[in-house]
Amino acid sequence: MISQSDAEFRKLIPLLRPHLRKLLWGALFMVIYVSCWPVLAWQAGLLIPAIGEGNLLTVIKIIFGALFVFFIQKLSQFAQDTLLADPALRISQDLRIKVFKKLQKIQLGAIEKLSTGDITYRLTEDADRVGEVIYKTIQDTTPSILQLVAVFIYMVFIDWQLSIATLLLAPLVTILVSQFGARVMFAAERSQKQVSELAALLGEAIQGLPIIRAFAAEEWLQNRFDNEVELHRRARYKTLKLLALQHPVVGFIEATGILAVLVIGAARIQSGGLDGQGFSSYVAALLMLIDPISHLTTNFNELKQGQASLSRLRSIQLEPEEAKDILTPINLNDAKGEISLRDVCFSYDNKINVLNNININIKKGQVVALVGPSGSGKSTLLSLLLRFIRPKSGEIFFDGYEVSQIKSKELRQQIALVPQRTNLFSGSISDVIKFGRTASKDQVINASRIANAHDFIMSMPDGYQSQVEEGGTNLSGGQLQRIAIARAVLGNPSVLLLDEATSALDADSEAAVQLALSQAMKDRTVLVIAHRLSTVQEADQIIVIDNGSISDCGTHDELITREGRYKELCQKQFIRNSKSE
Repeated sequence: MISQSDAEFRKLIPLLRPHLRKLLWGALFMVIYVSCWPVLAWQAGLLIPAIGEGNLLTVIKIIFGALFVFFIQKLSQFAQDTLLADPALRISQDLRIKVFKKLQKIQLGAIEKLSTGDITYRLTEDADRVGEVIYKTIQDTTPSILQLVAVFIYMVFIDWQLSIATLLLAPLVTILVSQFGARVMFAAERSQKQVSELAALLGEAIQGLPIIRAFAAEEWLQNRFDNEVELHRRARYKTLKLLALQHPVVGFIEATGILAVLVIGAARIQSGGLDGQGFSSYVAALLMLIDPISHLTTNFNELKQGQASLSRLRSIQLEPEEAKDILTPINLNDAKGEISLRDVCFSYDNKINVLNNININIKKGQVVALVGPSGSGKSTLLSLLLRFIRPKSGEIFFDGYEVSQIKSKELRQQIALVPQRTNLFSGSISDVIKFGRTASKDQVINASRIANAHDFIMSMPDGYQSQVEEGGTNLSGGQLQRIAIARAVLGNPSVLLLDEATSALDADSEAAVQLALSQAMKDRTVLVIAHRLSTVQEADQIIVIDNGSISDCGTHDELITREGRYKELCQKQFIRNSKSE
């Protein structure tokens, strides 16, 4: 949780500057709107005695005058609300875009600590709540404050002694509202946290429905869901209970204050310090204070709830970012794809090393396999090459340049990743392969041919315009993986990273993907992570990583003849020396 000062809305004031013109016009109409209230109070003071005297003509004149003032006031209110709504909504939009932009720069390790449901809730519900608070602050809270000030000044003009008595009640109301507001903010923060956890569980449940049914775990999931819903209900009920308690308490104080003012006013009239017309205007003005006070009370509660939402958005903005490029990065021209790691060490917590003194040299066009047990540090090496993370010590070179000297975008354009779990965005197959890059139809088709995907794409109803549904549910695992390979080779990278690209496929799909990979690997440097050692026997170099260190290195035939971790792994998978077969 970040400090309350970090969640203050005043930090959003710089976002108002681009909308200054509309804000000034809105402020002008706001002044007209607020100025009408003292005029209406004055007219009420004239109207009540006229009604008491039965002077119909005077009553009609005053009523028509009041209607004209009402018309001007409501017209100004419409102009004010319309002009101020757009800046408020744009600020909410700008904030959401700013947070999402930050999200794309955050270190991957920090993002992985947050659930998808929680992030989604923050960028939707929390951002909307902040936008609503901004809108109400501009459109409702500010004119309510101005109305209080303008009407009270008029009340002082009528009778300053009576106004002082009225003013004595204000601190009590303010203290009550402030105390309630602090408790509401805390309760709202807990409620929003519960909604985020509920959203996270929903995401997991929807994605995991097949496995839930396969294990007949529906009752377990339902119980867990029921528990989360109950926790959310309790947290939300506590917030609503506080809000429900505040209104009668503050309302009672207001009613007591009005009754006290009536008693004091009667005494002032009796002493000759105030006449009936002046008191009528004063009471009308006093009644005009009730509505803005009620609005301010409600808006203050919403401000506190919005502050909790802003705090959650700010916490994303305070997460550590990926290391930025240096001011004058090196441009990669005609990249070769040579990779070198020298004494590289890495740790996620700056304490225990995940990688220790890694030294690897990969020449252009070589196929190098990384093998070893799970958790040995193979995937961490790929993350280091892509500059997702930085080494604790040591150096990583690409084509002779230290990777920190190369612009990250340019480096990643030369290193394509085919992950174990294919993650495709929904859209047409053509757009999925392009993945935000500019490419011609021929280039997309050529990449698909290399990935052994062209034939099955053309067999689909709309060919390359066929839609990939969310999560790729309308495609098989082998088809998804081949599209991922086409996506990887479209930019003609010099290096290909394969992270267990065929581990979750059946024999037929694996054969199709292996053909795609063999075509994609031509004339490229390839770094392969594999647990199935049968897939890497032809690699130019096999590097065995165990407990974060390189325990052995060589070709398959060399390694299997030596006693070591690789031979042990091969024996477990019934793999023999190819020369002995």
